[in-house]
Amino acid sequence: MKKIFFVFLVILHSTAFTQNKTDWRTIYRGFATKINDLVHTKLEAAFDYEHSYLNGKEWVTLKPHFYPTDSLTLDAKGMDIDKVALNKNGKLIPLQYRYDSMQLKIQLDRTYSQNEKYTIYIQYTAKPNEYKGEGSAAITDAKGLYFINSLGTDKNKPTQIWTQGETESNSVWIPTIDKPDQKCTDEFILTVPDKYVTLSNGKLIKQQKNNNNTRTDTWLMDLPHSPYLFFIGVGDYTIVKDSYKGKEVSYYVEKPYEKVARRIFGHTPEMIQFYSNILGIDFPWQKYAQIVGRDYVSGAMENTTAVLHQESAQQDARQLTDENIWEETIAHELFHHWFGDLVTCESWSNLTVNESFANYSEVLWDTYKYGKEAGDYQNWKDMNDYFLSSSDGKDLVRFYYQNREDMFDAVSYNKGGRILHMLRNYVGDSAFFKSLNLYLNSNKFGNGSAVKLRLAFEAVTGKDLNWFFNQWYFGSGHPVLNISYIYDEKTQLEKIIVQQNQISGKIFKLPFAIDIYTGENRQRYQVCAANKVDTFYFKVPEKPNLVNVDADKILLAQKTDHKTVAEFFYQYNHAQNFLDKREAVVYGSNHLDDVLGYTLVENALYDPFFRIRINALNIFNTTNQSLHQPAIDKIEKLAKADPKKLVRAGAIDVLGKLKNKDYKNFFVEALQDSSYSVAGASLSALSKIDSVEAFKQALQLSKVTAKGRLLTAIVNVFMQYGNGDNFDYVAYNFNALPVGQEKFELLPDFTVFLSKISDSTQFKKGIDYIIQFKNDIPQAYHEQTDPFIKLFLNELKSKKQAMGQINLANYIADKLK
Repeated sequence: MKKIFFVFLVILHSTAFTQNKTDWRTIYRGFATKINDLVHTKLEAAFDYEHSYLNGKEWVTLKPHFYPTDSLTLDAKGMDIDKVALNKNGKLIPLQYRYDSMQLKIQLDRTYSQNEKYTIYIQYTAKPNEYKGEGSAAITDAKGLYFINSLGTDKNKPTQIWTQGETESNSVWIPTIDKPDQKCTDEFILTVPDKYVTLSNGKLIKQQKNNNNTRTDTWLMDLPHSPYLFFIGVGDYTIVKDSYKGKEVSYYVEKPYEKVARRIFGHTPEMIQFYSNILGIDFPWQKYAQIVGRDYVSGAMENTTAVLHQESAQQDARQLTDENIWEETIAHELFHHWFGDLVTCESWSNLTVNESFANYSEVLWDTYKYGKEAGDYQNWKDMNDYFLSSSDGKDLVRFYYQNREDMFDAVSYNKGGRILHMLRNYVGDSAFFKSLNLYLNSNKFGNGSAVKLRLAFEAVTGKDLNWFFNQWYFGSGHPVLNISYIYDEKTQLEKIIVQQNQISGKIFKLPFAIDIYTGENRQRYQVCAANKVDTFYFKVPEKPNLVNVDADKILLAQKTDHKTVAEFFYQYNHAQNFLDKREAVVYGSNHLDDVLGYTLVENALYDPFFRIRINALNIFNTTNQSLHQPAIDKIEKLAKADPKKLVRAGAIDVLGKLKNKDYKNFFVEALQDSSYSVAGASLSALSKIDSVEAFKQALQLSKVTAKGRLLTAIVNVFMQYGNGDNFDYVAYNFNALPVGQEKFELLPDFTVFLSKISDSTQFKKGIDYIIQFKNDIPQAYHEQTDPFIKLFLNELKSKKQAMGQINLANYIADKLK
């Protein structure tokens, strides 16, 4: 699962799931006790589009796990159960059962012993829209089965069906033992309108056209996987096919994206080969398909052989000119097919052995495909998101939590990925990947945990790693380091003081490297900090130009590093890693009044790595410091000729800030650029020097497809300079944004725009969109978001009252009740 609300969580400092007063700290959350084991699940499903029902006939084969049993409990949420029987040699023998709308408790015909298989037949109707489940920040709904525009009434949206099983929601549409420590094979037989295609786990082994304009597709998954990974997808898709070693690799997209499908997903075969190589285990499944679902309730989901992506994955050619924003997600979900699907966490408490690996796979892919700096950037970004998430007090492996959805957070994902990065550095690349190979082979088609992971690493390395796993996997927090330096000329000793200042008082054991630079020479030392204060001494013949603590930049730690601007300048030019450069540039940004600090940031404008160039541009765009002409000249060149479109857009932002009318013609010309980001930045810059021309250009641009930065710029120009004539465009695009940070940040400007709207119908529609957004935000965040949204609406109400538009002010008041 690719989590999509981390940034939203960062801004709002969520305290999700902590409001309930139940003392959940006393409830141990181990793996589910196995009484019966799933063996095989066969389902015949037909879909009632009018009522959003699934009419199912299921044959589920099981056997007792170890102890003899005469009963079976299946998860089956919100269904109508019509028949329960034992299928014995094709004959159905009715069984007694009790059903409480959540679990189906069946009395078997006799006591079965270990390895005695039996098959239960269930005829039922699943009613997902009538089931009231609770979602989370990562997965905003829990009804399992979703009918999208099922009656076709929305002409702007296709008709689709898709499922979302994680954590335990597939039991809303199929009776099963809905726990991650269960594994079985399955056969899904789907009857759908003949105009639609289907997708499910495994391979499509049969298609049969029926007499009533329907078709029956049979999908067989002949390798065992967990029930939360079951998947069904139905809709009007175009299938674009690739391959990997003779296995089908396919991309299910809406028709307008057929020509760009390979630009979005086309690295998939290369990713499969890369991951197969580094893990030493070839892709183990029958095929690999990816499908895009409208109104999806999360980011993406690693359903075995049938990955589901949210609609943001579908980018047009102009969006892809900037970058493929979905590439890391594609890599993430693929890597789950080893960590999560082949070896599945034994319990949600151990979720990190699924998600930390998928998170870290993004670093692995970016490093392989785009170079070390790209991988280091991804690693830093994920680490920074963890620091901002206010999740410091949570253990990585958590046997005590209030709700299993709590586990989908920046600890399980981001922190876990950074811990793997440290572990890799500590044991070395060869041992790291050999240990992963052992872990996967020892537990394939079964379950894994942090303990099993430790045992694999210890078996390979011969090292006792209890200290590492106790500290990072079964503990919480991270070090907060204060680093200072003293050089004694008499003794020629460099003294390095590393102080741990974390509020918890917990002391971390931290192996890391220190690089000492004198002139052009670099000497590396391996050290280990393990105390509240550690002091390291090194013989150096002269005062070093730079002492670089954590020289590999692998520590999951917040650091205050007491270096001078000259030392950071040297670090930028001589140290080895992306984060060395970024730290130096950030330091320079806080010392732009110093010639060396300003020069540091200015030099970064031409850094070989484009993320550093963007970083420098952002600094110059947000500073109040006057820009020198040499820097402006460099920025002009970047705006006109940088090979990276995102750098060009960032440079145009800086030029726009200068409000120099000499740039007007350039901004107008750049509106036609192939990049939405460049065009959007140009429109925003133009609005700063000629609002009339910007509004005129926005009107023209609104008549053609606009997305991303360009769409935002058009909406902002209309909100700032427009009126009711522009309402439909502004309101539609505000409403169309997915629930998240971008929409939340647009809200204040949208309410200001509504203050200019006097038409009652338009105004009420705008307020309704805001209220709908408020309600669509996951419940976990309402305590943080509701006060802000109410503040904006109350300010708008006051404005309308002052303008004498009492009926519109009252409409807001009614909606806030």
